[in-house]
Amino acid sequence: MIAALPARAKLNLDLEVIGRDADGFHELHTTFQAIALHDLLVFETAQETTITTSGLRVSEENNSVLNAQKALEHAADRSLAARIHLHKRIPPGSGMGGASSDAAATLRALKAMHALDIDLRPIARELGSDVPFFLHGGRAHADGRGERLTQLSDEPAWFALAWPGIELSTSDVYRAWDEVGGDGPNHLRRAAEHVEPGLKQFASSHGPGWRMTGSGSAFYRRVNTEEEGRQAIGKLDC
Repeated sequence: MIAALPARAKLNLDLEVIGRDADGFHELHTTFQAIALHDLLVFETAQETTITTSGLRVSEENNSVLNAQKALEHAADRSLAARIHLHKRIPPGSGMGGASSDAAATLRALKAMHALDIDLRPIARELGSDVPFFLHGGRAHADGRGERLTQLSDEPAWFALAWPGIELSTSDVYRAWDEVGGDGPNHLRRAAEHVEPGLKQFASSHGPGWRMTGSGSAFYRRVNTEEEGRQAIGKLDC
């Protein structure tokens, strides 16, 4: 059996950091929006698990696809071996949730392939704060660490995207937030610029209307049409 799933990127349409919870994790309020940009994952049943990749670079350490597979195997108490291929399109360290989306797609694909009667939500929460959102996608408000979701109705929208080629560590950005705080549409932007000063110049060169997503480093601008988006991208200094 073969299954192929897109693992979509997300944008944070707003992001407010509330503070830290009793366990020391940062609490936030944000609105997630899944977008068309996606990784592609292909799974085929096999005697043992192998993974190959193409496209953008994929870290061999702490691989989110293999972590998700292992977590589901533990919950199912059985082997879920598969031949896996990941074609990476979502830039790593961009704040668009590529690794989390890959993990959620892995859970969904293996559950379907092996006809498992398992609730994926608690497994997703253990894998990462953004992973529960990607089980459903669409648009949602998120609270807590990002795992408490209120699903919103879908609405058509166009977004222009800009990525500076900078890979930011989410944990580094949150540690910087502890030092410098934040405000505005995305409370993490000041912290991201503190970690990577070049990000501020990248953002300012684009003009008004561009917002950072997540912990960075990608930016987006909402536009009315595909053509308007292409024009916005065409004006960027590359």
